Amino acid sequence: MIRPDLDTLPAYVPGVRNARAVKLSSNECAEAPLPSVIDAMQASLAGVNRYPDMGAVELREALARHLGVGAYQVAVGTGSSALCQQLVVATSGPGDEVVFPWRSFEAYPIFAQIAGAAPVAVPLTANHRVDLAAMADAVTERTRMVFVCNPNNPTGTTITNDEFDEFMNRVPEAVLVALDEAYFEYNTASDGPIATEAITRYPNVIGLRTFSKAYGLAGARVGYAFGPRHLIEALNKVAVPFSVSSVAQAGAIASLEAQDELRERVHQTVAQRKRVTDELGIDESQANFIWLPGAAQEVADQLAQGGVLVRVFPEGIRVTVTNEAETDAFLKAYGRA
Repeated sequence: MIRPDLDTLPAYVPGVRNARAVKLSSNECAEAPLPSVIDAMQASLAGVNRYPDMGAVELREALARHLGVGAYQVAVGTGSSALCQQLVVATSGPGDEVVFPWRSFEAYPIFAQIAGAAPVAVPLTANHRVDLAAMADAVTERTRMVFVCNPNNPTGTTITNDEFDEFMNRVPEAVLVALDEAYFEYNTASDGPIATEAITRYPNVIGLRTFSKAYGLAGARVGYAFGPRHLIEALNKVAVPFSVSSVAQAGAIASLEAQDELRERVHQTVAQRKRVTDELGIDESQANFIWLPGAAQEVADQLAQGGVLVRVFPEGIRVTVTNEAETDAFLKAYGRA
């Protein structure tokens, strides 16, 4: 009864958990949601006997004001990962191809295979950056969409405006380009593309962001996409009905109204990120994590013995950066690793 190709589907690997350890394996915010956000979410509990607004109208209108676009240009979903999958389902099927950098967000190839499309992984450059020239080379007549993760997860590297423009000039307009900006709020690079601007210049670009990282709502599961109206309509056609709960919608709306507090939290994380990269003498990151290329499982095991959990990939180790206390714990454990 089950599709035989699911036997080859790789499993998504979440960050490891241990209630007694400092968890730096999932790129989460260490702090609880802001008090005003918690209040809004608690107040919404009184109405959970009713279905949430399926169209998330109030949240989409708030996001439209925040982004400077029309509400009809915004879709919401259960995290930006759900929207990534919806994009693949809406554009691709058997015989089609989905291009993405690798290593990058590990769900990209999973989403492609779920839709029956062929995943096309394009290796990063030698300095762990997304290779847009090689990705343009990988586009064929079978390509239906391309994921560009910026900043890239797990390496924290970014692309430049010139690189993105050259890439877009080579990609056919019939190919959708998803600019995945899950870590947008932490990006301090001044020469990279911004999805809100890119969607005004390229009719085949859609932006993706989330409330899971900087906004501290990972457990609520709210992400959003923005772009041309016909792409947003297609996203909504393949969405699970009522997927974003009323509690999550309330938390997201309240979070958008607390931008000053958000910026302060982000500033603190960026300061800790610089502290870590300076002390370890490694490349700068533009996300809420740092990348240790070539580091092996043995390093992660030694960090775990020191009470710190990190995320291990075949190519290296990713370490979430949060606040001063957790940074202290990581540096202490790393000094022993």
